[in-house]
Amino acid sequence: MRAVLHYIYDPLCGWCYGAEPLAWAASTVPDLDLELHGGELWPQPTHLPEPTRLYIREADKRIAQMSGQRFGEPYHNGLLLDATMVLYSRPTIAAVLAAQQLDPAKALPMLKGIQHAHYEQGRRVVEPEVLADVAAECGLDRGEFSAALERAPVEQHIEQARGLMSAIGAQGFPAFVLQVGDDWYPVPHGRFASNPAQFHDWLDAQVKAHAPAH
Repeated sequence: MRAVLHYIYDPLCGWCYGAEPLAWAASTVPDLDLELHGGELWPQPTHLPEPTRLYIREADKRIAQMSGQRFGEPYHNGLLLDATMVLYSRPTIAAVLAAQQLDPAKALPMLKGIQHAHYEQGRRVVEPEVLADVAAECGLDRGEFSAALERAPVEQHIEQARGLMSAIGAQGFPAFVLQVGDDWYPVPHGRFASNPAQFHDWLDAQVKAHAPAH
């Protein structure tokens, strides 16, 4: 019986970008499957007022200090300060689902590609053409991806992710929970924010500790 680490995320959540190294560390733990759940931080296309954009800018600095993740100049002093910037989770979550449908091994790279395109390169990742560019950069066929994007079951997926959040009492993004069989265990990922290697080792120990005896 393999263990599953459920990762509830949003591609346009700065704290999830900060948790990217943790997700990658988790993906290398033996006998542990990583399952992605897009929870929709921005359910509608949203333009942010200037005070909110400036608040996010300061929060991003804290995330960078804590996680070591880089927020690029085109984002921090470009896209984020642009009043025309749109935040909308649905197309970005659909893009991860589309990548996963084409190749399950591409789901996490697609999420990473979207995050870096947004937070480092200041690209408008809510636009289908930009998402197709990111998919191609991840090694996916652009045409196949665009077709998969249109048919991605994003509404059902988000509804299931929200149900999982409610079931485990998650208050926001990111959230991790470990499942071994029918048992669920909390994952205090915040304590490992600046040390993905320790997160890997902690998860590895938890998987071994909760593995059924043979």
